Amino acid sequence: MPLEQAGMDDVDKVGGKNASLGEMLHELSGKGIRVPSGFIVTAESYRLFIREAGLEKFIRSSLKGIVGGDLRSLESVSAEIRARIKSAPIPFLLQQEIIAGYRGMEKEYGKNIDVAIRSSATAEDLPDASFAGEHDTYLGVRGHEDVVRSVKSCFASLFTARAIS
Repeated sequence: MPLEQAGMDDVDKVGGKNASLGEMLHELSGKGIRVPSGFIVTAESYRLFIREAGLEKFIRSSLKGIVGGDLRSLESVSAEIRARIKSAPIPFLLQQEIIAGYRGMEKEYGKNIDVAIRSSATAEDLPDASFAGEHDTYLGVRGHEDVVRSVKSCFASLFTARAIS
C-alpha cells in the first residue's frame, strides 16, 4: 500500500507509525513541502504470511510453552519462532507487492536506493501500552531481494525475547 494512502483511520491496518506518516504526507504535501514517499506492508499481509507459512499453531503453542520467568525458555522459544519465520517462504503475490513497492520508489528516487524497513505495530502506541523500540529496524537496505528478506526479518522481530516478555 502506498504510504500516501494511509491515514489515522487506518491504524488497525497499517499501524500507528505508518498512519501518522501517511497523515503527515497528506498535510505537508498540501502545503508544498516535499516529503519522501514509501510503501506499507499491511497487518493483513503479515497475517497472510504467517497463515500461508503454516506458523499460526506453532507460534501459539510455543508462546504457551514459556515457563513463568524462565529466561532460557523465553530465549529458546523466541529464537525458534524467529528462525522459522525467517526460513519460511513469502507468498508469491506478497513478494511481488513488496518488490512493486520498492520499484515504485526506485522510479521516484533512482535505481537501487537505500530504504529503511521498520515496524509499525497496530498496537504499538496504545494509551495503556507502548511497544516503541521493541522491534528491529533495518537501515540502508538496497535491492528488492534484501528488501523482501528485511521485511521477513522485521516480521520475525515481533518475537524477540524483549518483545514477547
